[in-house]
Order: sequence, then C-alpha cells, then structure tokens
Amino acid sequence: MSITCAGYEIVNDEQYMKRALKCARRGEGWTSPNPMVGAVIVRDGEIIGEGYHRKYGEAHAEVNAINNVSGPIEGATFYVTLEPCSHYGKTPPCVDRIIEAKASRVVVGSVDPNPLVSGRGISILHNHGIETEVGILGKQCESLNEKFFTFMRTGIPFVTLKYAQTLDGRIASSTGHSQWISSEPSLRFAHRLRGLHDAILVGSGTVAADDPDLRVRLARGRNPLRVVADSSLRISPGARVLGNQDAAKTLIATGPLRGRKIPAMLKDSGIETLIIDEKGKGVLDLKSLLVELGKRQVSSLLVEGGAGIITSFVKERLFDRIIVITAPRILGRGIEAIGDLEIARIDDSIPLKVEKIRRKGEDIITYFRKRD
Repeated sequence: MSITCAGYEIVNDEQYMKRALKCARRGEGWTSPNPMVGAVIVRDGEIIGEGYHRKYGEAHAEVNAINNVSGPIEGATFYVTLEPCSHYGKTPPCVDRIIEAKASRVVVGSVDPNPLVSGRGISILHNHGIETEVGILGKQCESLNEKFFTFMRTGIPFVTLKYAQTLDGRIASSTGHSQWISSEPSLRFAHRLRGLHDAILVGSGTVAADDPDLRVRLARGRNPLRVVADSSLRISPGARVLGNQDAAKTLIATGPLRGRKIPAMLKDSGIETLIIDEKGKGVLDLKSLLVELGKRQVSSLLVEGGAGIITSFVKERLFDRIIVITAPRILGRGIEAIGDLEIARIDDSIPLKVEKIRRKGEDIITYFRKRD
C-alpha cells in the first residue's frame, strides 16, 4: 500500500517540512497515544519517498517513507516533523532505519518530549556522522501534536470542553430538553471531535436525561473510551453508554464505596469501575480522575457535559480548550452551560482568548484558550 500525500512545488527546507506536515495530518484521529508524524525523503533535489504514521501500532512515518522509495536512497535528506524514535516500542527504532539507509542529512521539526526519546534520537544521528538540523517550522510541528506534548509534559490528558448553546447561553430548556440545539452540520462536527480524542466524559445526570451513546457515528474516526462520572453509581442498567462494549469501552468513575457494592450488571458486562477520591460529598476529585486516565494512556479528553461537569472543570481550571457551538436560537429561561463559579468581581473572572471562529450550517463555532 502506498502511504503518501499529495504534493506541490518545493523550493527550500521549510517547504519540504510543510509537505511533511501535510503528510502527518493524514493520520489525525488514528495514531494516539502516539503522535502524528510525517516524513519526506529528498535526493538530488527530488522527492523520492514520503510517508506518515498511519495508525497506532503500525509502522512509523520514516519507515513508510523509506518503503515508498524507488531507486537509490544513499545520501538523501530526511525531513521529519518529529524527532525519530530511538527505542523499541510497538515497532523498532526509526533512527536505525535512517542510519541503515545511509542518509546524509536529517531535518527535524521538533524534539520528541517523550522521556524515552527526548534528544536521544538526534544524538544517535550525530554520533553516526549524519548532519542533523532541528527546529525547522518547530512551532507548527509542536502545534500539530499539542495533545501529545501536553500529555508527555504533564502526565494528564489534554482537556477540551465542548457544548452547544443558544444565543442567550442556554444548553437546555427549563424542562431539561436539549435535543437538538445545534444544526446537523454541527452534530457531524461534534462526532468528528469525538474521533479526535482518546476519551469522552459526561456526568451521570446527562446519561439519565439524554441517554447518549457517545460513539462516533456521524463522522469517520475511532470510538473514544466512554467515561461516566457517577459518584453514586446510579446509572441505569439499560443506559446506551453501557452497550456495544466490543465497539467502545466504558469506564465508570465513582467515589469511595463506603459499604456499597459495585452493581453486578457492570461486572457482568466487563465494564471497569474506577474508584476516585471525592472533594466533597458526591463531588469527584476531577484532577485525580485525570491522573488515572493518564495512567491508562489517555492523552486527550473531550468533556461533553452536562452543566455540573462543565462547571466543575472550569472552576478548577482543568481545561486546555473550550469549544462553544452557538445556535441562532433564543430560549429565555433555561439551563446554563456554566453555573456558579463563586466569582464576585469581573477582575477575578477567568480570562480566555479567542483562537478561531468557524461556521457550521447556521451555527457559529468558537474556540477559546486559557490566557497564559
């Protein structure tokens, strides 16, 4: 199978790296917990091979690029968006393949933050007399794998909060009805977001009210791990999120049992129950939950709600990004996405910056980040 990407005219190192970035993006949604990586091989001013990391557990970008080469490769320059790995994981070290190919030069976009690599791959190339340059389009290469970099540096997932609201800021009517505030294009976008995260989290209230399935159905992508924050283990045996375990696993996060028993139906279904400390009666310690998810190699988490869960993540500043889908509707009285944060002064509010604004159908999608 040819694992290449469409090209365009190349004139310098940055242009070759841009092409490698374009290749890398083809693996989006399939490589985690590994990063997306693209590679381009150039010899005598001509691209002779290119590839990308296609799927977790499969060959890395450099190997796919080498396998796609037709003709001599000795003396070529490799353009790689992320430092070549130097350790055995699911596959052998990529630096070994580059050395075996007798490359004369390697251009690296960003250093791998993984402690198992983190400069070792570059050092090995240097020690074998291969000219190595680091940092070409470095910011773009690191931004491409923001979730991976965050996870490697913190040990906890990159957290995205996502919700759909009316123009007057309601995520449901006063009766709790919320299906559907956003448009069909926005729903497809939301499903695409699910496929780009390792796990998705909702609270037990959302399960009771909306009975979501939480799989990716309206877009192409992997099903995330489904996580339900259920401090009292009140989830209904018939909840849709408990079904289809062969397609998407479910994890129930609950508080200390204190004499309670884990329902037999969870054990019988093979659903993991994770005991998490509480910050108060019936209030899970979300930071501890993130740490536990990190131990399970969950590098990114999409929080879909409801209002209580979203409010808790915002209140504790446990988010990296907020995506708000605003529909051109007005409800008046209803349920707010973010409840009381116990903030009395505007000066004490949580400052955000607008990253970008997009349109899906009639809806407006706004991406926010915490200010540094």
